[in-house]
Amino acid sequence: MMQDMSSLALLTDLYQLTMAYGYWKLGIADRRAVFHLFFRRPPFGGPFAVAAGMETALAFIEKFQYRQDDLEYLAALKNEMGQPIFEPAFLEYLKGLRISCTIDAVAEGTPMFPKEPLLRVEGPLLQAQLLESPLLNIINFQTLIATKTARMVWAARPDPVIEFGLRRAQGVDGAISASRAAYIGGCTATSNVLAGKLYGIPVKGTHAHSWVMSFDTEEEALRAYAEILPGLGMFLVDTYDSIAGAKKVIALAQEKQGFDLLGVRLDSGDLTYLSIEIRRLLDAAGFTTTRIMASNELDEMLIGDLKHQGAKIDVWGVGTHLVTGKGQSALDGVYKLSALQDRHGVWQGKLKVSEQMAKTTIPGILQVRRFYNEKGYLADMIYDVRDSLSSSMIDPMHPTHVKETSRDFYDLLEPLMQDGKRLHATKDLGSIRSYAETQLNLFHPAMRRFFNPQPYFCGLEHTLYKRQQEIIHAMSKK
Repeated sequence: MMQDMSSLALLTDLYQLTMAYGYWKLGIADRRAVFHLFFRRPPFGGPFAVAAGMETALAFIEKFQYRQDDLEYLAALKNEMGQPIFEPAFLEYLKGLRISCTIDAVAEGTPMFPKEPLLRVEGPLLQAQLLESPLLNIINFQTLIATKTARMVWAARPDPVIEFGLRRAQGVDGAISASRAAYIGGCTATSNVLAGKLYGIPVKGTHAHSWVMSFDTEEEALRAYAEILPGLGMFLVDTYDSIAGAKKVIALAQEKQGFDLLGVRLDSGDLTYLSIEIRRLLDAAGFTTTRIMASNELDEMLIGDLKHQGAKIDVWGVGTHLVTGKGQSALDGVYKLSALQDRHGVWQGKLKVSEQMAKTTIPGILQVRRFYNEKGYLADMIYDVRDSLSSSMIDPMHPTHVKETSRDFYDLLEPLMQDGKRLHATKDLGSIRSYAETQLNLFHPAMRRFFNPQPYFCGLEHTLYKRQQEIIHAMSKK
């Protein structure tokens, strides 16, 4: 079940609507166009991003429509001269508008690289334009969080990571979307109950310090929790003194109070020292399967360092750094026009030229081909679906880097929506999570290093590269 996507047609920037109005006035609103959504630079200093948010985006598109109150709001907007921005006939046009675009996208959970389309929109120019801001809003954030999660899960391996970020998330939808994306990225559960309901994510939690502080003694608080919730035997022990708190929990469990001592949680202090000491206490008392959970502003670097120090932590509760994508506030994702039919119906490649090569876009109707062998993935090639393909690809950032294609491959962009109609049922989030894990494991582990990760080759098919350069050269003469 997806979150409610009704009446979100105004989730856009004003200039999307003013451009749409311009297309309508010029009579080119229905001219066929192709836009691609991609990112320029991978997040967090790594080489890849884990694509996420496609199912949420499809739900948005399916329910896209302007309600009467939306149209009344637009009618009330004025320009700098105090005149209505939009004429009534255009608003009447919007009233009956439904998205009829064709959407191709990579499967959620697919690791992707700079300039590779995560999603391709083909349809009427006006409609495809209106989708720019909401698609970027949905996919950029979820991709950022899924990627951050994948990094934390890699650092914690093989221990489970639980998302605890609700209270630090950036607003209501920020929390829900982050929980969804974190599960795709590899978290095993969330503390967010609404996300659990909406997406079927397992929910987990312990208790807060306030529970302990509400009783006269810590022992009384722990005993009451054990009696009331015997099946949730994970106890927060650091309210006053972590070692003393752990000893009290062990003593309660030894009394055979009818609960299982599943674990203890540390939320402060020297996590390495405390976890080692508490592990020794648990093992000495015979609780060798009781787990130690750690939280407290964890990220992939700190998790990796704690494991390197020999911390005896079995479960990692991550919050702020995960759900906010701390370290990078946003994914560098963009949505660019790459092909447009002329008045005769002939496709014309379109690109943006920039003094910065990283901002120069790729013309055409694009697809991504991923090559592999028995060991895993080898390289990616971006190509135009209209071309007869050559056997080589070129790194556009380093044109002297040329790679030959190999025999085994598959194409990443797959049809999700045809003429505005969904082609497949909503995917189960658990299967998306499993897919993401499988896909990440097909890349060389060195690519997942946090420092100096191994690069992965992604190039333009030779014919496409030549066309891009020819268009750039022609435009430079205008």
